[in-house]
Amino acid sequence: MKRTLSSSVLKKRAVRPDDDAAVVSEAEATEQVSGDDAKLVGGVKPRLGGSGSAWKAGALSDASQILQVERTQVVERILSGRHELRIDPSQIVDVIGSDRREDWRDQDAFERLKESITKNGQDTPIHVWPADPDWRPDEREPENVDGVTFHLIVGRRRHAILQALGLPVRALLVPQASRGSREEQFEMLFMRFRENEERENLSAFERLVSIGEMFERLQEATPDEKLTATEFAKRVGVHNSAVSRGRAVFAARDEILHACKNVYDLSHRDLEKVLNDLSGKAATPAKKKLTKPKKLTVQRKIGSRKLSVTGQGGKLSVAATGLALDEDVLNGLGDVIAEYLEKHGSK
Repeated sequence: MKRTLSSSVLKKRAVRPDDDAAVVSEAEATEQVSGDDAKLVGGVKPRLGGSGSAWKAGALSDASQILQVERTQVVERILSGRHELRIDPSQIVDVIGSDRREDWRDQDAFERLKESITKNGQDTPIHVWPADPDWRPDEREPENVDGVTFHLIVGRRRHAILQALGLPVRALLVPQASRGSREEQFEMLFMRFRENEERENLSAFERLVSIGEMFERLQEATPDEKLTATEFAKRVGVHNSAVSRGRAVFAARDEILHACKNVYDLSHRDLEKVLNDLSGKAATPAKKKLTKPKKLTVQRKIGSRKLSVTGQGGKLSVAATGLALDEDVLNGLGDVIAEYLEKHGSK
């Protein structure tokens, strides 16, 4: 007697890496096989150990293989950032911090986002990577991440809100090509910066601090190589001028925050003035030009010749044209001038 199988068991669809495969449990596969097996001609089930048992074993083996392939696909999709995970917020640790203002939780934008998530749920997944670079999902339960710790890369506001609401976080793994390398921390900072640049404008201060921090971390990662502003600017996609400013603002960030109450409202030009003031390079007012003492000259006649006496700023000069003045004459003249000045002084 010819026996047929249910198409739900026998039909094997083509498996592609980008398919969102539905995971079928082994229990479900068993139920399907048992149900079809019961629908034999005349309602008679095969005897144990007969051809029916062999047929059932083959169907179960096929279902198990399909299930294994689908689970393997889910694992690869998770690791490549194409399959979302639901993670308890307490399992996500922020190891690099925010590049935003310190009071970002008190801003209107944060409150608006919290209202949206409370009402509509989380629209956009956050980005994380596992604390253990060698971590892989369990192929038996790929989506089960209980007890696994993750590092937060992008989505600090969403993470904070969902943690406050007591809800699981939708998350994607980001590429981990730099895990374990000297540039690991720079890569985390760069992904954070790129996300914030694309999603919402940073203030001039926030942006420059982030650029300066990325430069310093990359330089620390490659101490034997001289990192130039041009190379760095090209790598992170900013203008050369932003690199030097960013390094200066990052180095003086605490002083700037202390000196300026409205630091997050300052423009790039304003920040440059603040830096100049802090470094003592502020433009000083031009010194008042001193008035040159007036030059005075008096003349006297000595016979047919002229004697000129000139005074300017405490300097006295005597010119006697055509007169041969020897040392004795000069000494006598000096005595007369000294005696006069001693009696009458100078005005």
